[in-house]
Amino acid sequence: MRVLLTGASGFVGRHLHRALAARGDDVFALDLRPTPGVQAGDALDFFRHDDTRFDLALHCAAIVGGRASIDGSPLGVATNLALDSWYMRWLVRTRTPRAVYFSSSAAYPVDLQQPGDVRKLYEEDIDLDQPEQPDTTYGWAKLTGEKLARYAEAEGCRILVPRPFSGYGEDQDEAYPFPAFARRARERQDPFEIWGSGDSTRDWIHIDDLVGATLALLDADVTGPVNLGWGRATSFNDLARIMCAAAGYQPTLKHQHDAPQGVHHRVSDPSRMLDHYTPTITLEEGVRRAINT
Repeated sequence: MRVLLTGASGFVGRHLHRALAARGDDVFALDLRPTPGVQAGDALDFFRHDDTRFDLALHCAAIVGGRASIDGSPLGVATNLALDSWYMRWLVRTRTPRAVYFSSSAAYPVDLQQPGDVRKLYEEDIDLDQPEQPDTTYGWAKLTGEKLARYAEAEGCRILVPRPFSGYGEDQDEAYPFPAFARRARERQDPFEIWGSGDSTRDWIHIDDLVGATLALLDADVTGPVNLGWGRATSFNDLARIMCAAAGYQPTLKHQHDAPQGVHHRVSDPSRMLDHYTPTITLEEGVRRAINT
């Protein structure tokens, strides 16, 4: 199968590239800048000017970062809109039959992610006709991308829209909390610093399961939005304790209350994913891998 993959040097893209190649697919890999192992050229320019038709396209290219980037660089994040809109135009122009648009759990309404009892998020909680406030401009960009995907689908392209929750892995950039926590644990830092109160929760899914779920959903010809997660709420305090236990020590937790921390609870209902794929790497196993890296 001839496959276009954008964002191939990024965290999700790197792993998708390896998995697609292992399946025997012929992968044309692009990103936003020249990168070793990735074809020269800018994904945005490609979408604007190239008319090559592929059997499948997966779009991961984006300006991304951790919480500090999402909160601190709204205009930078908003440039993703240009990438996504030209991607959809390219899909329609080339009559690509099958595609993936990676959305995000940041697209969910922040009002459903407040302190109190954990409320799991369902795909239907997002109404693209009357969207509620998502997580800053990054969430709005993803909502808009999902809306644009509808127009491309109306022109005949079948589009899967994964909504990953907190993806992580051993080779993730330390701008994200999981690898930052793993480094602190490996260094046996004491006190152990946590942004915010530490009692907010996330739903962690290992990159191998994120990729495995995406490919399984494609193989099952699923379209539309699908949550990728375990449905397990883990607080940042508990994540730190799991990390430190794996590293063999028990530090004092130090909370940095003036640091960016995002919404309070962000946990998926993964039922739609579970119809086609069951994740295999528990958080404890993922922590063990990261600590022993």
